[in-house]
Amino acid sequence: MLTFIGLVVLAIAAIFILALTKPNTFRVERSITINASPEKIAALINDFHQWNAWSPWAKLDPTMKTTYSGPASGPGAVYEWEGSSKVGKGRMEILSVEPQKTSIKLDFLKPFEGHNTADFVLEPQGSSTQVNWIMYGPLNLIPGKLMSVFTTMDKMIGRDFDKGLVSMKIAAER
Repeated sequence: MLTFIGLVVLAIAAIFILALTKPNTFRVERSITINASPEKIAALINDFHQWNAWSPWAKLDPTMKTTYSGPASGPGAVYEWEGSSKVGKGRMEILSVEPQKTSIKLDFLKPFEGHNTADFVLEPQGSSTQVNWIMYGPLNLIPGKLMSVFTTMDKMIGRDFDKGLVSMKIAAER
């Protein structure tokens, strides 16, 4: 007969086995159509000083400490933050800016370490622009794959992307 401790060990082993079957990468993507030119929207993305106007995380912790370095905008621009447990600690650096795509290196340091890429793809549609916000990266066993037994990255941050895109729409359409 299994003891309570035996059942706990068996449950933990089952969770680890399930975690090992999860994919090695993740991808979260959200889109919105904004009644503004790609250039106007790109200005909100490529200058980290503009992120407070639309970033969903800036609103979560108004006392968050932010630091900017490198160029004011575009490749090499850096944004670092440290705040409450809701926003953690991390760093973003713009890697490249193309007419319709900005790529950002995204390093989370706390509460969990993670190294990902975020792309903003701007697709002109007449007088509007479809904005696609995509984040992808590796899903390590701890904590990524273990957490994915119970939830997904899409469920964890998808709503934040939706909120951010709505705020971006409001800022760009002013």
